[in-house]
Amino acid sequence: MVEEAIVDAYGESEHAVGLFIMIEDNLQMPFEKTLLGVSVTVERVDLNDRDDIVAVCKRGKDRQAAPILDPPPPSPPD
Repeated sequence: MVEEAIVDAYGESEHAVGLFIMIEDNLQMPFEKTLLGVSVTVERVDLNDRDDIVAVCKRGKDRQAAPILDPPPPSPPD
């Protein structure tokens, strides 16, 4: 799927747009996910001003956009 998404893309910005479209077209939303130990609902994906693909997450009345390609922070040492 990744190769298909970026086959005609030139540069990082176009790669991000291609991946975004592929994710948006093929990922069924909304769905539940645990983010930093908290259950959230992923309502949709979006592109921010820096061409990062973000998951728009909701918990109660709060919404937060979380980059999907950034790894989560490491767990604190025991």
